This record gives sequence, C-alpha cells and structure tokens, in this order.
Amino acid sequence: MGISIRAPFAGWCSALGEIPDQVFARAMLGEGVAIDPTGNELRAPCDGEVISIAAARHAVALRAPGGAEILVHVGIDTVALGGKGFKLHTRKGDRVHAGDLLISFDLDLLANEARSLITPVLVTNSERFRVVSASLDRALGSGDVLFELEATGPTETVAATEGAAGRAVISEAVVVEHAHGIHARPAALIARVAKSLPYELEIRARGRAANPRSLVALMSLGIRGGDELVIAGFEAAAAAGVAQIVQLVRGLDAQPAPPAAAPRVALIQDDPAFATTRPCGVIASRGFAVGPAFPFEIDEPAVTEQGGGVATEAAALERARNRVRTRLEERARSANRAVRDIMDAHLELLDDPQLIETARGAIEAGKSAAFAWRASLAASAAALAATGDQRLAERAADLADLTRQVLRALTNEETGHAALPARAILIAQDLTPSQLIELDSSRLGGIALLAGGATSHVAILAATFGVPMVVSLGAAPRGVRAGAEVILDAETGVLVTAPEAADLEAARARVAQASARQAQEVTQAQQACHLASGERIEIFANLAGSAADTRFAVAQGAEGCGLLRTEFLFLDRATAPDEAEQRRCYQQVADELGERPLVIRTLDIGGDKPIPYLPLPAEENPALGLRGIRTSLWRPELLDVQLRALLAVQPAVRILLPMITDVAEIAIVARRLDTLCAGLGVARPQLGAMIETPAAAMLADQIAAAVDFLSIGSNDLAQYGLAMDRGHAELAARIDGVHPAVLRLIAATTRGATLHGRPVAVCGGLASDPGAVPLLLGLGVTELSVVPSFIPRLKALVRGLTFERCRELAQRALGLGTSAEVRKLVNEVKP
Repeated sequence: MGISIRAPFAGWCSALGEIPDQVFARAMLGEGVAIDPTGNELRAPCDGEVISIAAARHAVALRAPGGAEILVHVGIDTVALGGKGFKLHTRKGDRVHAGDLLISFDLDLLANEARSLITPVLVTNSERFRVVSASLDRALGSGDVLFELEATGPTETVAATEGAAGRAVISEAVVVEHAHGIHARPAALIARVAKSLPYELEIRARGRAANPRSLVALMSLGIRGGDELVIAGFEAAAAAGVAQIVQLVRGLDAQPAPPAAAPRVALIQDDPAFATTRPCGVIASRGFAVGPAFPFEIDEPAVTEQGGGVATEAAALERARNRVRTRLEERARSANRAVRDIMDAHLELLDDPQLIETARGAIEAGKSAAFAWRASLAASAAALAATGDQRLAERAADLADLTRQVLRALTNEETGHAALPARAILIAQDLTPSQLIELDSSRLGGIALLAGGATSHVAILAATFGVPMVVSLGAAPRGVRAGAEVILDAETGVLVTAPEAADLEAARARVAQASARQAQEVTQAQQACHLASGERIEIFANLAGSAADTRFAVAQGAEGCGLLRTEFLFLDRATAPDEAEQRRCYQQVADELGERPLVIRTLDIGGDKPIPYLPLPAEENPALGLRGIRTSLWRPELLDVQLRALLAVQPAVRILLPMITDVAEIAIVARRLDTLCAGLGVARPQLGAMIETPAAAMLADQIAAAVDFLSIGSNDLAQYGLAMDRGHAELAARIDGVHPAVLRLIAATTRGATLHGRPVAVCGGLASDPGAVPLLLGLGVTELSVVPSFIPRLKALVRGLTFERCRELAQRALGLGTSAEVRKLVNEVKP
C-alpha cells in the first residue's frame, strides 16, 4: 500500500534539480520534490512521529507509519539565520496527523535574508521507499498530494531510537565544555577510542543514542557545548572504556571558532543587470584573480537500483572501498597537513560502521552496491543537515565526495585531470575536496561556487593552496561562457562575469603588480635576512611534519625550521608511535632541510591536546594541569622513546622542551638525555626551552644558563600572562601579544638570555604579525619562526627596518598601558 505525502504549504512544485544547492538537487539526501512556498505555515505532510527538529527551527523530520522518514527543509541556507523568523508548534517525539501545524515562519524575512525559499520535501531512507506519481510543475494548495511513496522492501513500525537504554551496567555523565560541541574532529577521536575497545558502548544525548564507533552517528546527535552526555557500557569490564571516553570528552581542545564567514556583500546598485553580471557571495579564501571562466561539472556515475545477488554486490562494495582506501592513503602520505587531515577524515568515514551496516542492509534487500552505498550516505547526510549546525551540515559535502569516489570505483571510471587553462576561474555548482586535489592548482586562478560553505573542507584546501574562493553565489553565474574573462574579487565577495574593458584592464594591472611583488619577495627570500642597519635576523619556518610542507618552506626562503611540532604523530590514533616511526618522520624533514637547522619540540600533549591512549587525571583546568614537559615527565617512557628517535636523526637536531617553568624540569631531561647519549655513543645536541609562562620569563636568566637557546611561544605567553583563555568566545579577541604586560615578559626573557649569550626566537603567532615584528626585534629577538607562506613577506619587512628605530619603538611601547595604545603607536611611528 502506498503512502501519500502532502504539500506542507501552498506553492509551486518542481523537481529537485531546480534547487540551487547540489546536495539537494542531486538527491544526495534522498528522493522527493521541491516546493516554493506562498504561505507561511508548515503543516505535517503525513501522519507520523516528529523524530527531529533542527536547532535553527528551519527543518523537521517525521517518521510515517511503515517507517518512511520524511524531511521538510524550509529554504536554502536558512540554517544561517539561527532560528530567526521561525516559530515551533511541535516538539520532538510528538505524534501528529497530516495537516497539523508544525512550524510558522516570516515569509518576507526569509525572502530577504535566505539564499532561496525553495523547500525540499524528501524521503531520506530512499533505500526502502521509492517516490512515484509526483505532482510536478504545477501550483498546489496546502494538503494537496505531492507524491506517493512505494515501499521497495518490507515495511515496519519503527520506534523512537532508544539504543540499549535500561540495560546499562555502568554509565557516567559528562558535560561537553568544548564551545563547538562534538563536531567532526572530536567525534573522530571518540570513534577511534571506541573502536579499540573490545566491548559495546553507547553515547546518549539530546534524547537519542548513538554507537560511539560511528563518526556519523556521533555527529548526527548534534551535541553542542554545554550538553550533557551519558556514556554507557553493558558489562562490568566496560567501566574502563566508559572512564576513558569521559576523560577524552573532558579534555577536548577548545579550538578557536573558525573565522566567521564574510557576510554576503550587499549591492549598492539597484540595476538588475548589475546584479546579474556581478553576483555576490561569501568569502571562503581571500584574494583577487582575473582569468578565463572554466565551467566545471563531472557527470555522476549511472546507478542501477536492483542488484545481481547479495554475495556479488557485497563483494563489489568491499573491492570498491578497498580501492578508494588505497588511493586516499597514497594521497595522505605525500600531502601537506591540511590535505592529510581531510584524507584521514574520509578514511574514517569510509570505514564508518553505521554507513557500512546501512549499505549492507540495503544489499540484503536486493539493491545494487552502488544504490545501497549512495542511499546509506544520503541518509546520514540528511541527519547531519537536520541538526541545524552549519559546520555539521557542510560535512554532508564530504559524504557526497565519498559517495562519488566509491561509485566511480564500482564502475571502474577514472576521474582524470581536467585540462585547465592558465589563470582559470573555475565556476561550479559545488566542488569536493577530491575534485580540487585532482586539479592542477598552479593553473587555477580562483574558484566561484554557486553553492558551498565558507567552512567546508574544500574551502580549507583552497586557502591552503592560496587560491581565492567565493561560495554561495546563487544561480547567476550558471550561464557564463567558457573562456570569457571574469574577475573574482575574494576580498569583497564579488564575481564580475561581464566586466567592462576598463575594469578588466585595472584588474589585470592589480594582479600583475601583486604577482610581481610576490615574485620579487620570493626571489629575495632565498638570501639571508639582515636589518637595514646590518644586524642578522634568522627567518625560520614552523612545520607540521610532512615532506611537502618542508619543501614548500624551503622554496619560500626558510633558513631552517624553528619549530617542528611532534604531536601530529601522536594525535588521532589508538597507540603511540614507536621509535622507528618517529625517527623516519623526523629524518624526512631533516633530509628536505639539508644543512639548515632543525628545531624539534618534544611532545606537547595534554590540556588542550588530549590523546586517547594516554588518559590524563581529571583536571578542573587542563590548561594549568599536565601539559607539555609535565606530561612527558609524568610518562617518561614516552619521552625516552622520543629522545632516542631524535638522537638518531642526521644532521643533529636541536631539541626544544615545551611549557618549562623552572630549571629543575630542564635538569631532569638533561640527565635522561646525557644517559641516552652515553649509551648510543653520540654527542649531546643543543637543548632549548620554550618560554610560554610568566614563571619562565621571570626566571629566564636561570633557564638561559641551563640551555643553549630560548624560544618564546607567544600564544601561550599572552594567554597565561593576561589570564585569558584563548578558547573563550568572549575573551579570545582581547588576547593581544603586543599588550605591554606581554611585551615586558618578552623583554625579561631577552635580558636573561643576553646575560649568557643565548639567542632568543619567537615561534608563536606574534612573529607573523607585521605590527609586532619591529617590537620583537627592538626587544632583542634574533630569530622569527612563522608559517612558510609568510616568509617572503616577513623578510621584505625586516629588511626595511633598522635596529635603533625598532629599539626606540619597543622602549616606548613598554611604557604604555594597553595593547590598543601600542597598536596606535606602531601605526603612527614607522621604524
């Protein structure tokens, strides 16, 4: 028997392909129709139970009798309104009848502030139900039949998810302190720990339960900062695992919020032609480019619904997943950190137990491997979209990417590389990380997407590659002719699709000037750096550990590595890396640097960087607990393994100790290092201390006597010096490293170092701040270590400064009272 799905409001009904959003238009979240509303009340499209309401109140999901799950999503990008203009008239768990009022909304407000009002009405478990008899291309009244659903497998009455509630043997509650809740990275950490445990666990939150081994299931809970979780186990032995995950949740790093997406730029002109030729969007990666338009679209692999037998289709899916896994692992091995992180996230999704289980269930119901995989990921994408969290909704793009990769592996289709013209401005509905990675970024001038989000993984990659990118441009650029010259201004969020000759000439001149300046800076960056007054200033790079990162840093003029973070080897895994793996990773960086100095920081873990196999004691304030060298001394066996690996690297590296507070900590490490050196028959390498606490700055004279060099971690020094948490939403903006109090701590450090002739470096974010650089040099800093891309610009800046003017400026800054006064001074007095 069919199920009738009715129009939730009056409006014009059309096919999903008319929706200006790739995820909906390509039925990635499920089959259905679109309706453009003329009313302001969303009514139940069928009898059923309310199973999900988005936090932004813009979407609601029902479970109909028989198990069909129906999602109604009002408008496109309405999640960004944060609930503005919406009013709820129902609650999760309510039983409703067709026509009951669920949500009312301000139609005028949405028309002005949302990208589109067109509303998808979908069946999200389309592996079990098929849309038939859809009412397309016509006006419908509220309650008219939109489409019929036909079951393709056995129907069932599905109760609300309760997991294993009521049979838990051990459970513990914990409040999520992380400001962003359980998003992708924390969920991945929890999933990896859960997979390493030999017993079943469950996480309950917001009235639902999830298998913690499933990244998708965890994210779908929509857990936010301040929510309470219950971690439950079902046998006495699970107590240790429950405690381990509780500790992991307590220690989740409160990373700063991603940069807020730039607001959609309002058009001053009212001329419709102007709006057509200059569509505005959201800035995802800043920059400016001019070049030939390159419309980009890849045909989706054809999918047959019916399978050729359970064994055949299951084996085909397994082979395809193995092919994709191999390709992702190969990319990750040779990629920079940003690409590697995204490949790791895709690998985690590829083996997600919930995705695999759902796909296998569809195969057992007679579906093909391709249909089953696509339906499984579409259902999970719908669950992420329904959370109302924009960051989680954008992870649906990762699921779409993985869907495409596995489907191509199933059909043996090769993606190949698109032949880009030089300076190409790629124009597409949306773009996935794998598609961008496969393109030749050296020929890519910019990216303009009709859909997409500013915090998506492809946006992160674009910024990493230095490619300007604007997203959410709407449908206006769709008809741009291939090869036509366009201007992409990713500083204001504008794509000029039909520029005037004068505008085009000015844009080309702007790009040429910027390119010439950049090329000159890169060329000059290969030379040693001196102040205009002759003093030598070393410019090093902060690195995350890959050969690709190191090669790029050398190409940008890095004179060495001032900070190699080793925690990248220890994070996101179930066991610590052994000595051989560490030695191999450190040596590949040393090989790329050649004879250039390499400073490697020992494991800086704990506090804001927990690792699952090292459960730290419960801490009220992890930032003041076991961090850096304290963690290493608490678990000295980890330190000894790392020191042995470091001593094996050639040429000899410099070892940097994090979070030092006094010389006693240095003495303990020095004794262990001397013992290891004697056993290995090698000379002791240079040993340095990080100055990240006020205590270390005040004792810099004593610390300098015990080590060979000092390195200031300005981010932590500012945080501890000002007693403001970098992850605190209200305080983060007030933490400024040029605050006079922080500058005085830096001055104390350089004075102490000078007494013993020790060099002082700055490897924190302050070294990349053009306004802070003259102050640091004036205080006596002789080495700056920064992100590789900033090295040419930094060297050009340093070469224009004189030491006397920098010192005069720094002394004046030390006498001021606020960071604002210091910033004003630097702007007014050019050293």
